[in-house]
Amino acid sequence: MLFCFVYPATREFTPFHQLHEAKLLSRNEVFELIQRSARKHKLAPEFVKSIIAAESAFRSDAVSSKGALGLMQVMPETAREMGLDASIPEQNVEAGTKYLSTLVARYRKTSRNWLRHTIAAYNAGPGNVDKYRGVPPFPETRAYVTRVLGFFKAYRGSARPVRFAVR
Repeated sequence: MLFCFVYPATREFTPFHQLHEAKLLSRNEVFELIQRSARKHKLAPEFVKSIIAAESAFRSDAVSSKGALGLMQVMPETAREMGLDASIPEQNVEAGTKYLSTLVARYRKTSRNWLRHTIAAYNAGPGNVDKYRGVPPFPETRAYVTRVLGFFKAYRGSARPVRFAVR
């Protein structure tokens, strides 16, 4: 995608993620966003909730040292490529869930351990998952996968099988 932003010569450039103040949402508001976006992208809400728990601890104003924003810690450029703004909670969850659904579709077709690979790809990128043919050996990514799976098991209950729509 090609984006063109024109700013008057007399104004100083403001980074995109600072154009909107991150609104701090209540847990109920966050859960409503999760339900809507998960339903739209045919993902288990508990899975999206698990990613958010690990990424931002449900803080809509979270900002990482690398510049990722919001509940799902979406990079501003990734959201912009989707026509969304990562600093707006609703759009942040939409961008993160949409990206997550593409990862599920990708790894579900190619891997027995698709859920682990999807989670690892969300954290370390699909290039690293493909390069290492599974969860990369990075300690941060391995801990992240374990943490997300722990949240997922707790949120959905251990007895239910994992079901996602196949695209």
